[in-house]
Amino acid sequence: MITFGVIVSFGLGFTIGKDQAKILPIEGVTNLEIGKPGLIDFSLFWDAWGQIQESYVNGESLDFASMVQGAISGMVDSLGDPYTVFMSAEDTDKFLDDISGYFEGVGMEIGIRKGQLQVVAPLEGTPAQKAGLRPGDRILAVDEESTRGMTIDEAVSRIRGERGTTVVLSIFRDSWDEAKDIPIKRAVIEIPSLAWELKEGNIAYIQLFQFSGKASYDFQQMVSEILASGAERIILDLRNNPGGFLEVSQDIAGWFIERGETVVIEDFGEEDSELIYKAQGSSRLGSYPMVVLINQGSASASEILAGALRDVNGVQLIGMKSFGKGSVQELMRLRDDSSLKITVAKWLTPNRTVINEMGLEPDVEVDISDEDFDEERDPQLERAIEIVSGL
Repeated sequence: MITFGVIVSFGLGFTIGKDQAKILPIEGVTNLEIGKPGLIDFSLFWDAWGQIQESYVNGESLDFASMVQGAISGMVDSLGDPYTVFMSAEDTDKFLDDISGYFEGVGMEIGIRKGQLQVVAPLEGTPAQKAGLRPGDRILAVDEESTRGMTIDEAVSRIRGERGTTVVLSIFRDSWDEAKDIPIKRAVIEIPSLAWELKEGNIAYIQLFQFSGKASYDFQQMVSEILASGAERIILDLRNNPGGFLEVSQDIAGWFIERGETVVIEDFGEEDSELIYKAQGSSRLGSYPMVVLINQGSASASEILAGALRDVNGVQLIGMKSFGKGSVQELMRLRDDSSLKITVAKWLTPNRTVINEMGLEPDVEVDISDEDFDEERDPQLERAIEIVSGL
């Protein structure tokens, strides 16, 4: 949850931070800029820098700006957090453009699980979805270049591109015997926020595709339609929803959860250091019997909303275990207009269930087989209709 042509920022659960980071004293590190001696001598870096300048065979071609950025990237990579990343000024501009909801690419969320690049969720109506990509698909190569050791941002830069061009992804799925090369033509990506319809005469079936800035307004409009429709029950479908803005998930939760109830806890990892986000809406839909659909592509803000509905309202979750992206990133601009997107906190559900790397276990587990997919059957939705009809 953070969006790119390949969407990388799960949930876009971040804030735009300070223009420049402050240099703080670091115990045990020598930093001449602040004059703090320590056990770790930072001059080692300058020793290595000097050796490269003096001895590198192509010294005349050294790009010092790229060397500095490479050093920062290496420092960030050493943290082992795929969501804490360094972005050049150019990549930062692309990132800020992409989260506006209009971009060119293939339209999917990607992430790293157990060191392997994989599809979190193809987005509604995008080339990635039309090509048949599914949550959990492993991306082994991009245009024949192996993704082994590739960061999310490196993968993004290779997969995204101008409309009309084609990228070939080598995909492996657990049900396959071998990987398949899947060509995908890039396009302009405009993702709808939601859709809804009546099923079985009185069940409002709501598909929430992403928590974009527009989703709050669209949801409000939809609520008016549902209230006038004669609907008596609700199925909220969060499958393949990779997330969006935290504030939007909080806003939508307020249509179901009583004002003042906890939606999510933001834990900064220090004792007594957390923020509690509470429902602020009218809870106009809170009295409707409802269930929620989740799967491996439900991440970030989707997990926040699903977790809150289960913990506070006792709503059943149906489907498969969610992705498990429950961390918050802050975007901090640096002095050359590059940026750091840094993980600053983790999310907990109202009952203090950890989301990050754990995901939400469904109350009723229902899988979709390859045969179901090929035949366009949806046993998860069928089970949801069965359960909500009996509430």
